[in-house]
Amino acid sequence: MLSQLSRHGYFDLKLKAKGDIHIDYHHTVEDIGIVIGEAFAKALGDKQGIRRFADTQAPLNEALAQCVVDISGRGYFVFNATLPKSKIGEFDVELVPEFFQAFAVNAGITLHMNCPYWDNLHHIVEAMFKSFARALDLACSLDTRTDQIPSTKGKL
Repeated sequence: MLSQLSRHGYFDLKLKAKGDIHIDYHHTVEDIGIVIGEAFAKALGDKQGIRRFADTQAPLNEALAQCVVDISGRGYFVFNATLPKSKIGEFDVELVPEFFQAFAVNAGITLHMNCPYWDNLHHIVEAMFKSFARALDLACSLDTRTDQIPSTKGKL
């Protein structure tokens, strides 16, 4: 799913993670979200000239995911999807929101993930990552109408 994030978000991502996966993937997934979120925040700097907000949707066959982001400097995460306690391969699906939570808090973004309908678990998870990637790409893109920090307070 991280390759979906990189591909559809149009940013380079190289990652090498080591964790206690002999126990479970929880800490490793959370740590990956933390590290990528921190790198994202650092790469954005003062956020001058970015669009800041984005609302995207990504379908994958019968599944639809919507991601809304605000690069606000305030980490917050809302997850509107009911996922079963299940696995895709060896991966616990309940860790998907853990990744998004860790990313949002450490990147300093407000992130809402909405999944109104789906049947195939793999499809909805992939749609979430594609929608998230597209939202990040849009929110980080430069707004040619201004070179200011997109805030009435003058900083994010």
